[in-house]
Amino acid sequence: MFWEKKLEHWVENIRHQAALPLRLQLWNGQQFDFGKQVPEVTVKVPHVSSLPFLLKPTLANLGKAYVEGRLDVEGRAREVIAVANALAAHTLKQESRPGWISRPFSHTRRKDADAIQYHYDVSNGFYQLWLDPRMVYSCAYFENGDEDLATAQLKKIDHILNKIRVRPGDTLLDIGCGWGALAIRAASQYGARVTGITLSRNQHALAVERVREAGLEGQVEIRLQDYRDVQGQFDRITSVGMFEHVGLKNLPMYFSKINALLKDDGLVMNHGITTTDTGNGETPYGGGEFIETYVFPHGELPHVSLVLKTMQMGGLEPLDVENLRRHYARTCSIWADNFEARADEIRQTVDDRRFRIWRVYLAGCAYAFSQDWISLNQVVCGKAGRDASALPWSRRYMYDRPGQ
Repeated sequence: MFWEKKLEHWVENIRHQAALPLRLQLWNGQQFDFGKQVPEVTVKVPHVSSLPFLLKPTLANLGKAYVEGRLDVEGRAREVIAVANALAAHTLKQESRPGWISRPFSHTRRKDADAIQYHYDVSNGFYQLWLDPRMVYSCAYFENGDEDLATAQLKKIDHILNKIRVRPGDTLLDIGCGWGALAIRAASQYGARVTGITLSRNQHALAVERVREAGLEGQVEIRLQDYRDVQGQFDRITSVGMFEHVGLKNLPMYFSKINALLKDDGLVMNHGITTTDTGNGETPYGGGEFIETYVFPHGELPHVSLVLKTMQMGGLEPLDVENLRRHYARTCSIWADNFEARADEIRQTVDDRRFRIWRVYLAGCAYAFSQDWISLNQVVCGKAGRDASALPWSRRYMYDRPGQ
């Protein structure tokens, strides 16, 4: 009786603040509508013991309850995420709960490898069902805004390679090479000699296979290797969707290592997700806690100001910064739609718990990018201290030279 009364009071408080397209169905047949419109989302509460998750609706609590089967949800993922954020905002605001927190983690080779393998080694078949055919798992580049995902991902790769002016014969290190799409493109269309590294066994196996199928074994080497263990020097270095795993405290070391691997006249592209919180905090309402627990263990997002500062600390000069937040919001939205459209097939590749994690994660990321909670920044840099005459006068070269 205590929990039921508390629930009724909570429902009335929410109703007074906003009309949400939400229906709540209880184990005893009782139901509550939060607005007069037809509900887009239905939350089913199977037992009274599930109510605490609902009454303190941080995104971590709601996400955990859904993933662990303590709550069930009907509705499209994007509507589910919008309603969850509304519940969190209207409830937690009253409690004056701080929105952003920062939780630093320790990063070792073993911990980082375990975290990468947890996230990426679900199965290659799982990712193939909702990514583009090249399996590019990072922000696409919608140059005109109307491209399909495959076209936008290819444009992203070319955008990166053009920005760092990859030339025939250049040696290129691709840190966090994924399933090999950028490495293959850089070798086949730009004439580069590429070393790609990853900590994911599944990515490594498929990338090696794709290099072999493309007939590029003499130009592309894919290694299962930590970036800290790479030796040698390279004309060009790319890091796409990888530095989120490095850790805030390790950023100076990370950029120092890149500096040591870079030739004197070389160029680097660091493409990665950043927080928009200047204190380097996680997304509000517990979203970061959910991601740490279920999606990206030990992932940490820096503010772009920290990225630029630690680049300089590592001996690198930032030369160009481009914000692609709108592009990642669209990318994640397409991924989430693909996931929904192929849900039955995806359920054949993973268990229900993993399916639920990824369903809310992809839609949640689209929401977070759209709301300016997180962003995506491409930063081009070179060794600090070079003569100014080595720098281009304008950014025109990035757009005048299309991929060959």
